[in-house]
Amino acid sequence: MARPAGQDEKSCFPKEPSSALEKMMTDYGSAVLRTAYFYLGDQHLAEDVSQEVFIRAYKNWSTFRGDSSVKTWLTRITINLCKDKLGLKMGLEQPTDPLLLKKTESYSVEDEAMDRLSRTAILKHVVKLPSQYHEVIYLYYYLDLTTREIAEATGSSEGTVRGRLHRARELLGEYLEREGLAL
Repeated sequence: MARPAGQDEKSCFPKEPSSALEKMMTDYGSAVLRTAYFYLGDQHLAEDVSQEVFIRAYKNWSTFRGDSSVKTWLTRITINLCKDKLGLKMGLEQPTDPLLLKKTESYSVEDEAMDRLSRTAILKHVVKLPSQYHEVIYLYYYLDLTTREIAEATGSSEGTVRGRLHRARELLGEYLEREGLAL
């Protein structure tokens, strides 16, 4: 019998929750923060959600079965917390365009990651896409999740994810073509 995809990855993590937490934060801390920032559009809220993600991961580590990868599991927790934080209905509201946000006075590692994300030229066009499309583009290209992992993280079918990804690429191409930018 084949083991679930995440089972092998979970075995690479320590069984003890605090040690596993440390490895999760090292391996996925910046991805969780970037994802929270993408959904919330506010650095301080993103930092709060990131902390909550790892608190939940710590509390639930012993019950995590490894049916998905640790990265997918953390992404799912992050997305759910972001939606809860703002009461978002993904079909109704979109994350804030990071290019429109003010920079803070201090410059930390998190600030640098946010600045890199903000400077991404295509991202300003990605956030103009309808929410179901910019979500899959972000998760696929910025977090390097597979379509299966995106399906698990968003609670959608993999076929839906592939369809949205295809349509998102078409729309993004149209936006960029109108702006005179070619991919």
